[in-house]
Amino acid sequence: MALQCGIVGLPNVGKSTLFNCLSNAKAQAANFPFCTIEPNVGVITVPDERLTKLAEIVHPGRIVPTTVEIVDIAGLVKGASKGEGLGNQFLANIRETDAIIHVLRCFDDDNVIHVSDSIDPVRDKEIIDTELQIKDLETVDGRIQKVEKQAKSGGDQEAKITFEVLSKYKEALEKGQSARTVSFESKDEQRIAKDLFLLTAKPVMYVCNVDEGSVLKGNHYVDSVRKAIVGEDAQLLVVAAKTEAEIAELETYEDRQMFLQEVGLKESGVNRLIKLAYKLLNLETFITAGEMEVKAWTYHKGWKAPQCAGVIHTDFEKGFIRAEVIKYEDYLKYGSEVAVREAGKLGVEGKDYIVQDGDIMHFRFNV
Repeated sequence: MALQCGIVGLPNVGKSTLFNCLSNAKAQAANFPFCTIEPNVGVITVPDERLTKLAEIVHPGRIVPTTVEIVDIAGLVKGASKGEGLGNQFLANIRETDAIIHVLRCFDDDNVIHVSDSIDPVRDKEIIDTELQIKDLETVDGRIQKVEKQAKSGGDQEAKITFEVLSKYKEALEKGQSARTVSFESKDEQRIAKDLFLLTAKPVMYVCNVDEGSVLKGNHYVDSVRKAIVGEDAQLLVVAAKTEAEIAELETYEDRQMFLQEVGLKESGVNRLIKLAYKLLNLETFITAGEMEVKAWTYHKGWKAPQCAGVIHTDFEKGFIRAEVIKYEDYLKYGSEVAVREAGKLGVEGKDYIVQDGDIMHFRFNV
């Protein structure tokens, strides 16, 4: 399930520094615009403490966490929608991603130049928002020209619904609002909206890159961003990319934990970002646990048992009979699968069971 989050932002806001912390793939982090020319892709392990605790009980041969792909995309400038800077490439790369991690500079540093010569994260956010909205408006206008005649003739119901969806998007985009601010009630509208693949309909997380002293409580820049995204259905995360880079250079887990304690953090910003990115993609995890391995499997939130079985192998879905489910908390409480069974806490679920995050699953199938 190769879903991607794209890291975007203006040049020199800390995108590549953050990406370097996330991935072993080292993007060039230099103090000049466009140092990242080609998108760098990193396959990032999703931190999950549940796997470690289960392994302490099961003693498996290995632990296999799940992953998510992060793409570092070249910095964007004003006019990208018309091809300025690396605009065309930026827009093509971002279209291929499933969610957006938008890095905003929320720190002062005279040694790091800013493309606009001043620090204003809300302005920076609006520059990228506007470029994406302009591109989406072009897409919407083009589609309206194709369906408007059929929609107004009254004979084509699909065209009529499509036209209504496009009209709602057009109204919002012309007001400077992103497509994600528009909601649809009917399943047909939701399906059509999804199939448009608009750039500003993608889920977004705003990452406020601050100095070390602001990582716990934020600063006035962060406050301005938080106010600006009200009603946008977006996530916000505060990290200090420079501090994260220092943490990443430490060799041992103990050294990293000690560093975090010194700066007052329980968990690194990188870990928090990865977990939030995973949720941003509407993903959850079910687990298989045995002597061979304890393994995390990725599925879309809301999937039923047969679909999740298919994540392991297509035959599991085709020949699905039932799923045996143990809740994570019950596994920890009783200490083994046998003890869970004896306590009557093992659930036997059919095709309509909606899998929950952290479920420990065993699928029965026949092909």
